[in-house]
Amino acid sequence: METSDIIFSVFLGIGLAAAVGFRVFLPLLVLSLAGYLDCFPLAENWAWVGSLTAVITLSVATLIEIFGYYIPWVDNLLDTIAVPLAGIAGTAVMLATVSDLSPLITWSLAIIAGGGTAAVIKGNTSAIRLTSSATTGGIANPIVATAETGTSIVLTLVSILFAPLAIILVLFIFYLMYKFFKKLRKKHS
Repeated sequence: METSDIIFSVFLGIGLAAAVGFRVFLPLLVLSLAGYLDCFPLAENWAWVGSLTAVITLSVATLIEIFGYYIPWVDNLLDTIAVPLAGIAGTAVMLATVSDLSPLITWSLAIIAGGGTAAVIKGNTSAIRLTSSATTGGIANPIVATAETGTSIVLTLVSILFAPLAIILVLFIFYLMYKFFKKLRKKHS
């Protein structure tokens, strides 16, 4: 595998992992569909992700997850489950996209860049939702849910179509989260 292909697959994995931080199953579904339709080559040992069974299972999980976030207080319960699940799914998407590297490098990238990115984003979005629940009684949570789903869709599609732009978007998202929490911290000081 050429260096440019490796860099592309790492960018793709990080972009998808960040999208997982917003919606756990949606990026997995898109990756599964891309594999099923032979639009995107999956790592050899992750070829099962492109199966019809995986597409159907991930479709159902995605719909349940998306609609669950529109039910007040259920959304906060989902976040409790989704934070650790996002870390696992972020690791999985990185493993599915990065191939032809030594197992040590592949797993290190998957756990740190994939799982870490997904968990950090999911943890921050959970904090935003909890703040929204506390300050608006959950009334603004559907707006937060819509923004998260939209961001996950955009980030997933950008990751698959043009991975170098995805890494820029991920860095921008981290910057926005930093600014948001810095402003929030300043407000409560």
